[in-house]
Amino acid sequence: MKEVDARGLSCPEPLMMTADALKNEKGPVKVLVSEVNQKMNVEKYAKSHGKTYKSREIGSEFEIIIE
Repeated sequence: MKEVDARGLSCPEPLMMTADALKNEKGPVKVLVSEVNQKMNVEKYAKSHGKTYKSREIGSEFEIIIE
């Protein structure tokens, strides 16, 4: 599984990194972000591109698995 560690980065960098990972990866992609608005943006991007995702909060950060 490809992992995108976008914790601590400013928008739109997490979204751009996620888009690149999804373009180049055939399997699931794990995205780590540190802000709730980044989590929502990544989820919206995944949904708009026909992907499914699961999110969970880990401490003060978020993990999104996109398939």
